[in-house]
Parts: sequence; structure tokens; C-alpha cells
Amino acid sequence: MKLLSEAPAGFLAGFVISSGGAAYLALENVLAGALMFTVGLFAICSFGWNLFTGKVCYSIGKRPGYAAFLAVVWLSNFAGAAAGGALLRLTRLEQAVARAQAIAEVKLDDSLLSVFVLALFCNVLIYIAVEGYRSIPHELGKYLAVFFGVNVFVVCGFEHCVANMFYFTVAGAWSGEALLFLAVNTVGNACGGLLIPAVTQLGCKLKGKAGG
Repeated sequence: MKLLSEAPAGFLAGFVISSGGAAYLALENVLAGALMFTVGLFAICSFGWNLFTGKVCYSIGKRPGYAAFLAVVWLSNFAGAAAGGALLRLTRLEQAVARAQAIAEVKLDDSLLSVFVLALFCNVLIYIAVEGYRSIPHELGKYLAVFFGVNVFVVCGFEHCVANMFYFTVAGAWSGEALLFLAVNTVGNACGGLLIPAVTQLGCKLKGKAGG
């Protein structure tokens, strides 16, 4: 029951990512679209909602129950992002649907290795954004961490699993292939999110041994 109490914050995170995705679909200019996409992570960090790609970065050293928490967050993110995508399909914004279909086609034509690597890079940037927001002491630095982290991953075309839940829903592109893509995307995001914390922890241990 305690785990289920985390679901509403996960749903809201997925839904607000869909708002950022909708802004991206509405703009032809990639840089402008990337800038508007930041509304999602900005709102999530500001209001303390649960986003899988952020929460997975803090898995190291957590109890086994944290995996169940991440599963609830992922599923509730899926529900929120898919709800946003389904609602958008009911509107007059046909150009957004067409653009989402073109994006989904490119993604599903990619190799799974490419998807994994692009997802890994994405969550390295998400870690920088989220940890920067958490730990940088001054306000400007917090916001720059979020805006640069998100902008760079969007401009580069890196793969974010929750954003793709939204894009595939808007595109009406769900299939077994799309679910496999999302699974690889999720694993890549998890690995990318853990990369900096794991290497940092290793560096601290090596320094400790050298000092001892």
C-alpha cells in the first residue's frame, strides 16, 4: 500500500513529460523544441514528483525494496505519459500526430544497440540535471543544470523512456517491437543514470585505499 502511494506522483511526472513532448512536437525548430521540453523535468524537480529516469540514478546502496519502488514509478510514468498522448490524439493537433509518427518510425528502424547507447547517454545528462538541481547551492546553478541537461539530450536525439511512452502513444505505434524498444531504452537509461555515481564511488574507494 505504501508503494502504491507513490503512484500519483509518478503519474503526474509522466503527464508533465507529455506536456514537454507536446511542445516539442509543436515546434519545427529542434533547439526551440528542446528548450520547451525542459518544462517537464523543471516541474518534476520543483514539485518533487517521481520520474523513473531520475529515481533510478540513486539505486546504489538502496535496499532491495527500492526495485519495487522503481517498478511502481515506471508503470505510473507510463500511465501518465500514455494518458497525455491519448488525450492529444483527441484534439485538432493533427500535425503533432503526424510528427510523432515520423519520429516513431525513425526510432523503430534503429538497432537495439544504438537505442541502448543513446539511452545511456540520455541518463548521464539526466543525472547531471537532477543531481545538479539537488546539490548546487545557488538557484541559478540549479536551473541551469536542469535546462542544459535536458536541452542537450533532446538536441542530440538521445532516448528517454518516459518521453518515448508519450511519442509512441501519440503516434499510435504500439507493437511488440515498440515494447522491446522501450525495454532496451529503460535498461539503457538505468545504466546511464548509474554510471556517474558508480564511477564516483569507485574513485572514492580507490582514494581511500591509496590513503590507507
